[in-house]
Amino acid sequence: MLIDIVSIFPAMFAGVFGESIIKRAVEKNLVTIRVSDLRDFSADKHRRVDDTPYGGGAGMVMKPEPFFEAVKFLKGKGKDPDSCRVILMSPRGELLNQDKAKQLSRSKHLIVLCGRYEGVDERVHRYLAQEEISIGDYVLTGGELPAMVLVDAVVRLIPGVLNAASLEEESFSGGMLEYPQYTRPRNYEGMTVPEVLLSGNHELIKHWRYEEARRRTLEKRPEILKKKQL
Repeated sequence: MLIDIVSIFPAMFAGVFGESIIKRAVEKNLVTIRVSDLRDFSADKHRRVDDTPYGGGAGMVMKPEPFFEAVKFLKGKGKDPDSCRVILMSPRGELLNQDKAKQLSRSKHLIVLCGRYEGVDERVHRYLAQEEISIGDYVLTGGELPAMVLVDAVVRLIPGVLNAASLEEESFSGGMLEYPQYTRPRNYEGMTVPEVLLSGNHELIKHWRYEEARRRTLEKRPEILKKKQL
């Protein structure tokens, strides 16, 4: 997979993408991640990418031209421009969930656009971005942090990045939250591991984990169970 990110603060991504699972996925050539500076695609001699809003109002709005030029350039650098998917990180977008992450993990080329200031010119929303994605019903100072979340959620699902068995049992993979996990010591200051996990009875353990996952989901995220036939 090829992932391109367009931002006016490209240096923000180095620390996140240079560690842990994403770093290993890049080193194994399972994904290529490129971060481009939106200012490089500005026609303004001062590399400006924003301007005052028509109709008046507070703040600045990000101009359309740099985004369109960036996408045109990055599509040309990909192996298959027709397979490219352009995503704008936006609080008005579709809420990111595990199903969406799985869908995007099957893509060949993603271009992720990060907005700033008072927002992005509507023509980017309407004519350039093929979809808009949000990570929650709140407002951040820019699209960089949401883009990092999106990339992390997607990359870990690319075949070969993680052990397939671990993906099958984690939260949301089966429509519920994950069951409780325990490790050594067996007893820590009176807090003990459930006896069923020490029994060696795999069928009993499997049943316990399912029931605990259902109970935890009912307590923490009951709305999820409405989507699942139990």
